[in-house]
Amino acid sequence: MAERTSTGLLTMMLEPTPAVAMTLPAEVREKLAELELELSEGDITQKGYEKKRGKLLAPYIPQIQGVDPSLQIDNRIQTSSQAVLPGSKHNKSRAANTRDERFRSDLHTEAVQAALAKYKERKMPMPSKRRSVLVQSSVEACTPPDTSSASEDEGSLRRQGRLATSTPYQGHGHPAVEHWFNRVIQGSSTSSSASSTSSHPGGRSVTTTNTTAHAALNANAAATALADLMAHTQLDNHSAPPDVTGLSERSSLHAERSQVASVQGITRGYNHQTSVMETADGVPVNSRVSSKIQQLLNTLKRPKRPPLREFFVDDFEELMDVQQPDPNQPKPEGQQMSPLEGEPLGVVTNWPPSLPAALQRWGTTQPKSPCLTALDNAGKPVYTLTYGKLWTRSHKLAYTLLNKLSTRNEPLLMPGDRVALVFPNNDPVMFIVAFYGCLLAELVPVPIEVPLTRKDAGSQQIGFLLGSCGVTLALTTDACQKGLPKAQTGEVATFKGWPRLLWFVTDGKHVVKPPKDWHPPLREASNDIAYIEYKTSKEGSTMGITVSHSAMLAHCHSLTQACGYTEAETITNVLDFKREAGLWHGVLTSVMNRMHVISIPYSLMKVNPLSWILKVHTYKARVAVVKSRDMHWSLLAQRDQRDISLSSLRMLIVADGANPWSISSCDAFLNVFQARGLRPEVICPCASSSEAMTVAIRRPPEMGVPPPGKAVLSMGGLSHSVIRVDTEEKLSVLTVQDVGQVMPGALVCVVRVDGTPYLCHTDEVGEICLSSGTTGVAYYGLPGMTKNIFETIPVTSSGVPVSDRPFTRTSLLGFVGPDSLVFVVGKMEGLMVVSGRRHNADDVVATALAVEPMKFVYRGRIAVFSVSVLHDERIVVVAEQRPDASEEDSFQWMSRVLQAIDSIHQVGVYCLALVPANTLPKAPLGGIHISETKQRFLEGALHPCNVLMCPHTCVTNLPKPRQKQPEVGPASMIVGNLVAGKRIAQACGRDVAQLEDNDQFLYIQDVLQWRAQATPDHPLFLVLNAKGTVASTASCLQLHKRAERVAVALMGRLNTGDHVALVYPPGIDLIATFYGCLYAGCVPVTVRPPHPQNLATTLPTVKMIVEVSKSVCILTTQAIMKLLKSKEAAAAVDVKSWPMVLDTDDLPRKKSPQMYKPPTPEMLAYLDFSVSTTGILAGVKMSHAATSALCRSIKLQCELYPSRQIAICLDPYCGLGFALWCLCSVYSGHQSILVPPLELESNASLWLAAVSQYKVRVTFCSYSVMEMCTKGLGSQTEALRLRNVNLSCVRTCMVVAEERPRIALTQSFSKIFKDLGLSPRAVSTTFGCRVNVAICLQGTAGPDPTTVYVDMRALRHDRVRLVERGSPHSLPLMESGKILPGVKVIIANTETKGPLGDSHLGEVWVSSPHNATGYYTVYGEEALHADHFNTKLSFGDTQTVWARTGYLGFLRRTELTDASGERHDALYVVGSLDETLELRGMRYHPIDIETSVIRSHKSIAECAVFTWTNLLVVVVELEGSEQEALDLVALVTNVVLEEHYLIVGVVVVVDPGVIPINSRGEKQRMHLRDGFLADQLDPIYVAYNM
Repeated sequence: MAERTSTGLLTMMLEPTPAVAMTLPAEVREKLAELELELSEGDITQKGYEKKRGKLLAPYIPQIQGVDPSLQIDNRIQTSSQAVLPGSKHNKSRAANTRDERFRSDLHTEAVQAALAKYKERKMPMPSKRRSVLVQSSVEACTPPDTSSASEDEGSLRRQGRLATSTPYQGHGHPAVEHWFNRVIQGSSTSSSASSTSSHPGGRSVTTTNTTAHAALNANAAATALADLMAHTQLDNHSAPPDVTGLSERSSLHAERSQVASVQGITRGYNHQTSVMETADGVPVNSRVSSKIQQLLNTLKRPKRPPLREFFVDDFEELMDVQQPDPNQPKPEGQQMSPLEGEPLGVVTNWPPSLPAALQRWGTTQPKSPCLTALDNAGKPVYTLTYGKLWTRSHKLAYTLLNKLSTRNEPLLMPGDRVALVFPNNDPVMFIVAFYGCLLAELVPVPIEVPLTRKDAGSQQIGFLLGSCGVTLALTTDACQKGLPKAQTGEVATFKGWPRLLWFVTDGKHVVKPPKDWHPPLREASNDIAYIEYKTSKEGSTMGITVSHSAMLAHCHSLTQACGYTEAETITNVLDFKREAGLWHGVLTSVMNRMHVISIPYSLMKVNPLSWILKVHTYKARVAVVKSRDMHWSLLAQRDQRDISLSSLRMLIVADGANPWSISSCDAFLNVFQARGLRPEVICPCASSSEAMTVAIRRPPEMGVPPPGKAVLSMGGLSHSVIRVDTEEKLSVLTVQDVGQVMPGALVCVVRVDGTPYLCHTDEVGEICLSSGTTGVAYYGLPGMTKNIFETIPVTSSGVPVSDRPFTRTSLLGFVGPDSLVFVVGKMEGLMVVSGRRHNADDVVATALAVEPMKFVYRGRIAVFSVSVLHDERIVVVAEQRPDASEEDSFQWMSRVLQAIDSIHQVGVYCLALVPANTLPKAPLGGIHISETKQRFLEGALHPCNVLMCPHTCVTNLPKPRQKQPEVGPASMIVGNLVAGKRIAQACGRDVAQLEDNDQFLYIQDVLQWRAQATPDHPLFLVLNAKGTVASTASCLQLHKRAERVAVALMGRLNTGDHVALVYPPGIDLIATFYGCLYAGCVPVTVRPPHPQNLATTLPTVKMIVEVSKSVCILTTQAIMKLLKSKEAAAAVDVKSWPMVLDTDDLPRKKSPQMYKPPTPEMLAYLDFSVSTTGILAGVKMSHAATSALCRSIKLQCELYPSRQIAICLDPYCGLGFALWCLCSVYSGHQSILVPPLELESNASLWLAAVSQYKVRVTFCSYSVMEMCTKGLGSQTEALRLRNVNLSCVRTCMVVAEERPRIALTQSFSKIFKDLGLSPRAVSTTFGCRVNVAICLQGTAGPDPTTVYVDMRALRHDRVRLVERGSPHSLPLMESGKILPGVKVIIANTETKGPLGDSHLGEVWVSSPHNATGYYTVYGEEALHADHFNTKLSFGDTQTVWARTGYLGFLRRTELTDASGERHDALYVVGSLDETLELRGMRYHPIDIETSVIRSHKSIAECAVFTWTNLLVVVVELEGSEQEALDLVALVTNVVLEEHYLIVGVVVVVDPGVIPINSRGEKQRMHLRDGFLADQLDPIYVAYNM
């Protein structure tokens, strides 16, 4: 972990070790303890404490020139404080707190705390989670923690009192202070010295200094912190929520933009009073959700966004905001570096010619000498392998592999073949035998991990590696083979992605003794492949690095020289012996030098972290090979062990010394174990990589090398790849130690990371490259990558190659410091380039862990990686949460981690996720499998239990918000189109033909009477039930008679012109009572009956329509009449206020008096009420003339005659559905087969079976019906075919809709039922809206509907740009059917009301004899919306009266010809104007965002979006387990950013079925919005993106 120091020490100052520790006299120690006490009691300020402590210690500290002694002391004594102050409180708390030195020194913690303290305590809204999802249900889990002790409105006096200048940090004496971090600033009782006077109105606002104030924050900094806080106190009185979108178009919030102000959203029977608060827009909202969103807005008040430059992007390619490099950023100033050479490789006379030869030498001359001791999990030596045994056993194995394995009399293996070595980490003996057995047989060993399950992290990639290496045989031990997952046959299972392998057990009876005369070929080391080491790349792919025999030998040689290895030394090895340093030191170099290796398995380290130290002590080992993790673990366990000595060690090799955080482990380890004989100079960090093997290592002390170095570097500089000693910014520094000198015989240089490998400057960080005979040779089977990595040619700035030898890139980032010491500051794997600056994953981990992590997350279980979203890398932090951490604490911790990382690295974190303990994929030897974690994150398979996304703060490259141009006037628009040769976009259906027989009737009721006389027995209607049998029928005469009876019942009771509500289930009753009302001169209003299981939401709608339509009477069935007056109904509405209710079940048969004749066809015939998609209840008035015109138009378009049958599967209550059920059959005389959509819920195939049975040519359905069929019958087409369902009779199947055609659904419907004979050309859509219920219908004649692809980005700018299918950002739009006879359509500009040209996006206006005549509203607001029904163009044809549909669309002249021989004009509907979201100056259609979101994860069943105070809210229905809920948050945010350039403000995850849908299958987004704000959705999870 990066040790950040809070004091800017001189660069690279080579520090003496703190040997000062034990030399303080007793009285000084006592005084120090007293000081401690005073400080903790609050009798002395932190500053005074520092001063006095400095004075006391000054005489005992060696002076360093130019550094203030108190600073030095702080730095020196910090780590050794427990030694200095044995009696003080420090010591006790230290023991209790067992702090993890590996990841942070005190200094870093201090830096982080200081950084955090700079932040004002900004409350972030806490996500709310349904109880079942909580790890623990903490009481406040669902409400944001109210941490402020004073309420917001107590005025600023109270505020100033809260601003204590303290900068809390976790001091040694106060392990708990951290926990109160967010409360300290308030001057509440938790801080012992905070004065309470400030809360009294008369008291002065006392600025107290908190007890645990941080050392480095001097008065000046305190003042600025105070000023900073003061600056923000005024902001907090919640004024208007700020406009987060960068545009202040308040008016566009569509709460006010309702088309019909009549009934805004149905009240849905929520009678309980919620506490309502007004937000800035005057939208009353429930306090809980809104206060969270309010907090979110406050958090966003100080946006990180660069200021907008004033300009308007007219071309479609929205410009991404490219980050301009900061002119003040540091640039390298040193001269170009020159390559660095290691000392020459010494010549040894009796050096063996190859490793197998060395083995033979020792095996025959020193057979008794020990080679390897294996330990069990109790730390007991199980077996010691001697060199003699190793030689004979590997000899036997080599013979067996070459001679005893055959397939069809051919030997299975030939020299040079690759063989997998699958050995567990606790069996080094079998591994070393197998490894050398392969070398002796000239086979190439490929050591890999033991696959434990079929789903191991990264196991599939290992399989690809084995496949590409052509591995057919795997060697393993008997015990290991027994433990592998087995298939049914008892053989080892084939793992996913693995080739077929034969498994050979090396300790079984099949290994035979070779004949006397068989000797393995011992050749000189050549350039043939010796072994292949696997390596996982940053992306998760696994490569095999080939190492030649000569490189293997040379590497052993140079390690022997660099480490000063001698024969028969003892070495303890804690590392994995299969790869990297564990293999190089513990298997190869050790055999070369006849050393004795004590191998300590990982499983033993987990049980006893001290085991390696005990073994060093027991075996008097001279060398130990460890990682900083092992040093760290042993620190935590060392207190019980007294009698161990490390004095035998001459070298403690820290294999991951290249990791910048290893320094704190080394320092802390030395601190503790120096007392046990560990000499400071034996700690030898080294740097290595799989490709280059060992790059540099600190030499053991006896070699007379320069002293070790330390560098304190500025993080800011490093992020620009520049080395700067930290001077002013004391918080963000990285302290690194050197990794020694370059290996003997090697040439090292540092090159730029990207592009041409130019040499770096001396003060620039780059990738270290190594040229030497000791590196890997290639990636097996990957020549392209091999060339990049193993054959780099570094060049000078003038382009001249540095050397004629190729270099290998080590993937280590670093520089060469003074004394030719190599320093490493990071690895390519962990490099994250965010907006041009480089950050190291390890450093970010370090910062996260310095935020008092131990309470909330597990130390070693934290992963940091970057994902690419919207053309930049975004940082993601994933950690494992402790099971006992409460929601609130974790959330608190998360928000502070964000602040710390922001402060120290100056970079935003995109996503921070906490997952349950033990769920992150593990790497083979502990640690986290980063690439697998990243993969799961991107696939939505991490299942976090807590997520915090911060796209608002870290996405700064969004395209510019669109600035509206001053509008071009309508006249210039027309002229422009004429000049461009474009026609004005208008189109019309066929002329209405001459009158036919029934057209002399102006009134539909007259038609029914005429039919009852002319064709009394002609069947008009046939209703089917769920079983597919006929439930009821009606002929012309029957319908007329039933209508008469209703008329008689009404005439006695009502006056002509009264409104009557018809509340019936779909069926003949509804149709008959409709005509009965017309006969009696009443105005019918059809109303969907309430749902008996769901009265609470459906009954208020019924009530509302009855009230709004001013109905004086309700006609219904007996069953529904009971329901309306039931006890359950009383809970939802006031049942006493129903008007008169009549049931029409058994009316008396009376001869009716004279029928009512309307005086004029312009009179009102019926009211059509419907809830629009924006949740507004709108009733339109249909006159008798419009009703007849509508029927005539449909009759002509669909060629309807009495001999025809059509099937209708629609709801009969409004719009075209109503017209087709109740009007068209009577008018045209055809027979309608009526299928109530509700019946499909119990029998999905009902409609299609009816179509097939009655051989119907024309059929109508809704999207919800189509969806039911595709989902419910998708897999049953075979069964339907066996039932003789055949759809080849269908010529047109029309979906009745008031929205953009849903292409995906219609296409999948066509595809699925193609097998049943459905013609792909049959399916089409219709278009209607409130002002005109039928504008387009495909009909039976005319060309097929066409589809075009438009650019979605252009649509946002209200433009149409046609593109090719499959081009990026393309959106398919299908024509909405053919324009009906008698209908004229024009496209008008929504603002200027001028006509637009062909293929321009505008509002669809319609003129037709069957337009409705106006809205029927209860509030008499006709005037407000009058222009919806009669509006005129502002230019051009200014006479025609048009109705505005409220839908955006465009007309496009196609190459097709229509029935009249003219070129066909296609109308494309894009979406409802009321539904569109105005964000960032652009117009978005919710459906486009929803489509992207649904595609982002398989478990998202449905999605709806809406905006609230300029925040985009995305609601997703989760079809799957609740643990997937939080996976969706990041995926949804990513996809909306990538595809729509929008930042999601709130993600709400709900159960399936929560998003309300109307009878046409359209989402009711506004109802959803009301439900969300009133907190009625019962969400699984609500995430507030920061």
